Amino acid sequence: MCLRALRACGKVSFVRFVWAVVAFVLAAVMIGTGIAQRTVLQGPTTVDQPIHVAADVPYVMIDGAVLNSHDGPQTLRVVGPGTIFAAYARTDDLSAWLQKADYAHLTLGNDGAIVAETVVRTEGGADAAVALSPIDSDLWLEQFQQDNVLDTRLQLPEDMSVLVASDGTRAAPGDLTLSWPTGATTPWAGPLIVGGSLLLVAGLVLYYLGVRHARRSRGPRRKGLPVPVTEPIDLAIEAGDKGVISATPTRRSLTRGKRSFVILPVVTVSALMFAGCSPDAWPQLAGSPTPSATPSIIVPDDQGSPAVTEAQADRIVSRIAAQVAIADEANDAAAAAVRLDGAALKVRETNYRLRTAIADQNSLDPIPSSGIRVLLPEAFDGWPRSFFAVVGGGADSPDKILSVTQADAWSDYKVTYMADLAADTSLNLAPSYVGAISIDPDSPFLLLAPSQLAAAYADVLDKDRDSEFAPLFDVDTDAFRTQVAANRASRLDSFNQTAAETGTLSFAASAGDTAPVALATLDSGAIVAVEVNETDTVTPTSTDAVIKLDDSPTVKALAGVSQSGTGFTTTYVDQLFFFVPAQSSEQRIQFLGYSSSILDVKAVTP
Repeated sequence: MCLRALRACGKVSFVRFVWAVVAFVLAAVMIGTGIAQRTVLQGPTTVDQPIHVAADVPYVMIDGAVLNSHDGPQTLRVVGPGTIFAAYARTDDLSAWLQKADYAHLTLGNDGAIVAETVVRTEGGADAAVALSPIDSDLWLEQFQQDNVLDTRLQLPEDMSVLVASDGTRAAPGDLTLSWPTGATTPWAGPLIVGGSLLLVAGLVLYYLGVRHARRSRGPRRKGLPVPVTEPIDLAIEAGDKGVISATPTRRSLTRGKRSFVILPVVTVSALMFAGCSPDAWPQLAGSPTPSATPSIIVPDDQGSPAVTEAQADRIVSRIAAQVAIADEANDAAAAAVRLDGAALKVRETNYRLRTAIADQNSLDPIPSSGIRVLLPEAFDGWPRSFFAVVGGGADSPDKILSVTQADAWSDYKVTYMADLAADTSLNLAPSYVGAISIDPDSPFLLLAPSQLAAAYADVLDKDRDSEFAPLFDVDTDAFRTQVAANRASRLDSFNQTAAETGTLSFAASAGDTAPVALATLDSGAIVAVEVNETDTVTPTSTDAVIKLDDSPTVKALAGVSQSGTGFTTTYVDQLFFFVPAQSSEQRIQFLGYSSSILDVKAVTP
C-alpha cells in the first residue's frame, strides 16, 4: 500500500514538472516573439525627409502641401547655430507677412519632390526687403524658440504653413528634417508578452508545487529514539559560551523561503511595462466613435477665415494688457499707442496728462489680461481685420467688451474701443471658428447704418423722447441714457442755484471721429461700436464776468488756465456698443456697454 502511494505521488509530481516545462517553453516563445516584433522584426516607424536650403535668406517657409505630403502628424527638426525660431500660421497670412522679406519657399514639384524657390525682393527702392522680427507676431497661431536644435511635433492642415528663422536678420537655418509616422504597428506584441509572462508565472507555480509535493512524499520515516527531557534553556548565557543552542531561527533562514515568491511579480511587472509602453503594441478592438449631431451653420463660399482663433485671441489680449499696464505705470502715451488706438487711446492720453499734473488722480481701468468669455472674430482674409471679445473683469469689476483691430500684416492688434458690459443680452452669434462678416458703414440692411448710429444716439441724448431716432432705441435696456439725463439735470440745477445770473451751462452731444466697427450676427443684425462726444459749455452772460476754475483741478489742468472771460468747453468721450437688428426685424436697437471719460477742456473762442 505504501509503495502504491509512493508511486502515485511520484506520478503527480512528474506531471506537474512536465506541465511546468511546457509552460516555460511556451512562455519563452511568446515573450521572445513579442519582443522581436517590437525590435528586430519591426519595420521603420517614421518617414524622414532631410531638407537642405542653400539660399542665404532670413526666412524659410514650409508650405502646407509639403507638410501634408505624407499622412499623419509632422515632426520638424531644425539644426543651426544660435537661437532657432519657428512658427505656424495660415498660409495666406504668412505669405502676406513675407511680402517685405527675402525667403525660401519650400513647395512640392509636379513629381512630388520638395522644391526650394527663393524669393528675393528688388534691391533698393520701395520693393526692397525689410528686416522683420518674427518674434511675437500676432499672426502666429503658435511659435517656438530653442537653441541650436529645435524639435517640435505638429499636426497642421494644408492651409497652414511653417516659418523658420533665426532673428529676422541673420540667415535662417538651412538643415531641416521633416518626419511622418509610417503607421506600422505591432498589435500582438503586447498580448504575446503579457500572455507569455502569465505562462511563466504558471510554470513557476507548477514547478514549486511539484518540488513541494515530492519532498512531502518521500515515504514513512523511522521513529527515532525517545528524546530525553531537557531543562529550559537559559537565554541569558553569553553568546560566547560553547554549547549554547539558540531557539530563534537566523535571519537568513527566515527570508530564504520568500525569495522565490518575490521574483514572480517583478518579472510580471517588467513584462507589463515593456508591453504597455505604447498603444500600437495592442490591438484596437474599440470601434470608431460616432460624432454627435451639431447645429449646422451655412457659411458662404466667399466668406474668409476667422481673423483669430480662441487661443490666438487670448494671447493677443494678454499682450495688450501687459503693454497697457506698462504704459499706465509710466504715464507713457507712446507706449500705450503700441496697443491702443482710436477712442481707447485718446482717453488714455488724457488720463496720463491728468496723472502728471494731479498727484491723486485715479488711473483708468486696466485691460483684463485673460479669460475671454465671448469671441466674435471677423471672417476676412485681408486687412484691416477686427474681433470683438468679452473679457472677465474680475470679482469687483464688470466684464469688459473690446473691439480689437489689426491694420495690416505687420502691425500689432490694437484696442480701439473698450467698455463695461452693461446689459444681459442674448445674441445669436456665429461660433468663433466660423467668424462674422464685417458690415459696411453705410449698409442699408440694418435698422440704422453703422455710420449713422453715433449721430442718431447723440441726438437721443440731447432730445430724449423728442428725438426722431428715439423710437429706434430700446430705452428699457439703456442704463447709460438714463444716467446722462440724470447727470445733466443735476448739474444744471446746481449751476442755476449759484451762477444763473452771471453765466449759462449748456449740453450737446455729437458723433466722434473714431470709425465705427460692426460685425454681423446670425440673425442679420450686427454688433456695432461707436464713439460719441459729449460737451459741457459754460459761458458768462456779462462782459465783466469771468469763469473761474478754482474748484475744478481736473478742468484747470486740461485747460492750462485758471479762468476765462469767454468760458470753457469740456469734452467727454463715450465708447458705446450696441446691437443693431436687421431692417426687417421688429426689434429695436439694444444698448450693450459703455465707457465715459473726460477728453479735453478748451477756452471758448470769442
